[in-house]
Amino acid sequence: MTQEKDEHIIEAIGRCRIVIRNGKVVEVGEALIRDCPLAKKFAYPIPDITKESVKANIEHRIRAFGMCTPDREVIDNREFVGFGASELLSFGIQAGLIDAAVIACDGAGTVVATKPALVQGIGGRMSGLASTCPYPQVMDRIENEGGFVLDRKNAAMDPVAGVSLAVEKGFVKIAVTVAGPEAAKAIRKIHPDTFIVGVHVTGLTKQEADDLVAASDLVTSCASKTIRDAVTQKALVQAGVAIPVFAMTSRGKELIMEKIRKGKEPVLVKQTTLPALSDKQPGPLV
Repeated sequence: MTQEKDEHIIEAIGRCRIVIRNGKVVEVGEALIRDCPLAKKFAYPIPDITKESVKANIEHRIRAFGMCTPDREVIDNREFVGFGASELLSFGIQAGLIDAAVIACDGAGTVVATKPALVQGIGGRMSGLASTCPYPQVMDRIENEGGFVLDRKNAAMDPVAGVSLAVEKGFVKIAVTVAGPEAAKAIRKIHPDTFIVGVHVTGLTKQEADDLVAASDLVTSCASKTIRDAVTQKALVQAGVAIPVFAMTSRGKELIMEKIRKGKEPVLVKQTTLPALSDKQPGPLV
């Protein structure tokens, strides 16, 4: 089924603006960064961030799992990043630390995911979704897997309303991903017990980074210099050294440490001043 306005806008892969219409990449903007160690490890790697390589990567995602089309797959059990936001939230549900995760999905907007494979199938394959359009087929798949869609008519993206929907459905241990401090502060005020994960932070101002860090349990660093500065002497745990994830609260620390405890990968544990960064950072940091 083709919508009247079949369009999706993503800010990803160096935070360039990508527009997809009717299953085709029609626009790729200039990236804010030129080098990303994570992009080099994608299923379809991007060794150098150029308009051509970004376009090829997005076209691969469209072919591989139907991203931004009515064929969008929503279930996956594979880990793409050891301590990525979706991997941590998926694990949190599996471990019983989280009941439901409020996340964004192309073709559906804000959704409440209640299964680890649904969180990973949606979030592990998509980041930086700025706007989307509704696909009934995608929403049906999400609901058939036990999820809830906030707005079937418009596929609205509203994490604050998404948390309220999760509360309405009876969930208590609710997590949510937010891409800015205003949503984080609103959720913390209205639903103070929500587990908040700050994502998509490249390009935040110093004030925005400080506010997001203050309101979050976990915050990803992406290619943000201001986030790396904001967590100094505040983060309790850091996972990763190139594009770290920081635990800002005891709950965030518990989630990371429990994932380490139950994981099979070797881990270095060291007391040190945070952030502790490798020389393989995204470049430039903005």
